[in-house]
Amino acid sequence: MSKEKSAEKKGRVMWGFIYVFAFIVTFAGSAVLKMTCNPYAGGFSTDWNDSVGKEYTDISYGDGEADKFDLYVPAGIPADSYGLIVYLHAGGFTAGDKSDDTRILRWLCSKGYVTAGINYTLFSEDRNPDANVYTQSVEIKESMSHVVAEAEKLGYHIDKMAIGGGSAGHALAMIYAYRDADKSPVPVRMTFGAVGPSCFYVEDWINIGGNPDKPVAFDPDKDYQGIADIFTAMSGNKITNDMFRTGEYKELMKNISAEMWINEYSVPAVVAYGSWDKLQAFGASLKLRQALENNGIDYQYFEMKHSGHGLQNDSKMYAEYMWKVLEYLDIYMPVDGQ
Repeated sequence: MSKEKSAEKKGRVMWGFIYVFAFIVTFAGSAVLKMTCNPYAGGFSTDWNDSVGKEYTDISYGDGEADKFDLYVPAGIPADSYGLIVYLHAGGFTAGDKSDDTRILRWLCSKGYVTAGINYTLFSEDRNPDANVYTQSVEIKESMSHVVAEAEKLGYHIDKMAIGGGSAGHALAMIYAYRDADKSPVPVRMTFGAVGPSCFYVEDWINIGGNPDKPVAFDPDKDYQGIADIFTAMSGNKITNDMFRTGEYKELMKNISAEMWINEYSVPAVVAYGSWDKLQAFGASLKLRQALENNGIDYQYFEMKHSGHGLQNDSKMYAEYMWKVLEYLDIYMPVDGQ
């Protein structure tokens, strides 16, 4: 086996370990479960029935096996127009399903929005070895016109949207909101989510799981090939350790780095991150916050100083984050007639 193929194989092995074993096995307290398991005495769920809304599942948006979405529409007398909220599932880009988010999608629909959960092709060494964050982001972009068209077919005119998600889904939501918003079939008004990687700078990723107050500095003489292999698997571009020294890798990671697409015209954001995250780079969230600040974007950033990827130790602040999401929806995407 050639050295190049060996490196690619190594990258896939590391991808599998970090984003399947570590992410899935330790996922019991993760953000997606916090958003769907109702930890706040019914505050973020609804008793779903025909008087609240109706759901349509497994609607196709493409030819791929995973190219399906679920749509939730409010009951009652149809309004002139509706806001669409898309929420993308977690799972480390290798697992998860739109059905994982049924509870939050129903809850948001009960507030008067059309909501949608969208599947995307997951990376798998055996079945989908060519899938990566970039290809997944393209699927999300291509799905949106189908989601809007299906809502219109059911009598729900969509004139604006918000997009959010948890972890991997949050990363994909930010990519859509900041890289692809100008191609959206309806205007994107805001984005929200928890613990999604917003960018890929080596100095942040070498500090995963470390003390956020004492980050380790990047050493150009060290071998960070393991991180290069992860970046390769995630981006679909060949990244080498030498590129970290020259900075060449940054342009190759841009297509999956939402932070790098933020400008003065970008949409508002509500985000939450755990300081002790061991599954994505907390330092990347600080760069996201700085980009939003530098460009004058209206944003809310919640740093949960006692939590890791699951945001499990800051329940009070997590509730504040969720209420802030609703507040921003009321401001930037008010329900028709309110």
